[in-house]
Amino acid sequence: MRPINNEQKQLLFDYAVGLISEQETAKAKALISENAEAAKIYSCLKATLEPLDSIKFEPCPDELVEGTIWRAKSLTNSGHFGLEHLLADEQKRAVTAKASFWRNFGELAAVAAVILIIAGVLFPWLSYARQKSWQQRCQMQLGNIFQGLNNYVSDYDGKLPSVAMASGAPWWKVGYQGKENYSNTRHIWLLVKGNYVDPDDFVCPGKFHGQALHFDTSDVQNYNDFPDRKHISYSIRIRCPNAPRTFGTEPIMADSNPIFDGLKADNSGEFKLRLTDRLFAINSGNHNRRGQNVLFSDSSVKFIKGRRIGADDIFTLQQMRPGFEVKGYELPSCETDAFLAP
Repeated sequence: MRPINNEQKQLLFDYAVGLISEQETAKAKALISENAEAAKIYSCLKATLEPLDSIKFEPCPDELVEGTIWRAKSLTNSGHFGLEHLLADEQKRAVTAKASFWRNFGELAAVAAVILIIAGVLFPWLSYARQKSWQQRCQMQLGNIFQGLNNYVSDYDGKLPSVAMASGAPWWKVGYQGKENYSNTRHIWLLVKGNYVDPDDFVCPGKFHGQALHFDTSDVQNYNDFPDRKHISYSIRIRCPNAPRTFGTEPIMADSNPIFDGLKADNSGEFKLRLTDRLFAINSGNHNRRGQNVLFSDSSVKFIKGRRIGADDIFTLQQMRPGFEVKGYELPSCETDAFLAP
């Protein structure tokens, strides 16, 4: 068995902290399965990094984090404190077998202090890097959804995926499997049933901290809608009733609407939600409230730090104000009122 090189070690580290592409992920998994040394290194890395997941993440301004990362790289590249030299010096140090308990305890405390300092410096950067990675993966998934939508339109003579919705139908009942077309997500579910889009692409990686949710694709044809709300973490544009079934250059999908974060899995009964000032201000929960990825009808995907595109709030209807009671069947009154909802 050949020893792994530095490039492979770097790949293992990047895989452990979740900062690699799908292609690199497959390469890392293959390396771990085929090489015992790689498997041991990866196991140690995961065990070492695991406690960091329990630390509560406190948002840090992007500019400050990026500036800190740039400064750290500058110091690293200077060569004065090269990691290899530090490790080599530590390995050369003689270890006294009969050192006193207090000396060992002091050394242990010093090591613990260093670890805490390193964790304090690295954790915000790693969290920021993870968020950036999930944000980019989210954009890639929205791009995949658009490609599937485009292929569907090509196969159906320019028609968008659509099911007949009765007037006053409750669009909030995501996951409802009855014959009635009650959910706003039933239109887009046709992309899954027709094998145009992988169902996992509808789950934002930032929503569940990079852990993809899967269900057996052999059962897809047995569903009339997504099996559950957790299987779609994007909000889709609701059209006004008499709108033509074509898109201009406009938002058509985005990270989940934060107004409906509290929706329960139970679709029975009625839905009522009184809007508050806070619900008009917060961003999607998919990316730690930093903002939301938005898919536009020209295939572009943009991450915006606010909810407005021009003068329009993509998560509310123009008629909505603080104190408005949402009942889950409201529709836009005009095509210029973009409303992305469950």
